[in-house]
Amino acid sequence: MIDIDESTRTEIEAAAFRQLVAHLRERNDVQNIDLMNLAGFCRNCLSKWYRAAAEARGVELDYEGAREIIYGMPYAQWKANYQQEASAEQQAAFTQAVAGQRD
Repeated sequence: MIDIDESTRTEIEAAAFRQLVAHLRERNDVQNIDLMNLAGFCRNCLSKWYRAAAEARGVELDYEGAREIIYGMPYAQWKANYQQEASAEQQAAFTQAVAGQRD
């Protein structure tokens, strides 16, 4: 592993995370269910992780606030503008993926 001091590593990780969030905001055509089916996480998962990290550092942040940070807008607005109805195939893949995570 490359020897990077803790502060620089944290800065690099933060920059990579910000780029991931920016990418997901730009790619609003990519549905959360597809992210879950392919990668096992979605924007809502990132929101939960963000909230948990904030709370671990004594920062009060509710789930909706965390979602607004990740989505770049209130979740209800993103959902109304971009969320599409999941197909039967997407739903079946999601059910299978969730079952696989429990095993």
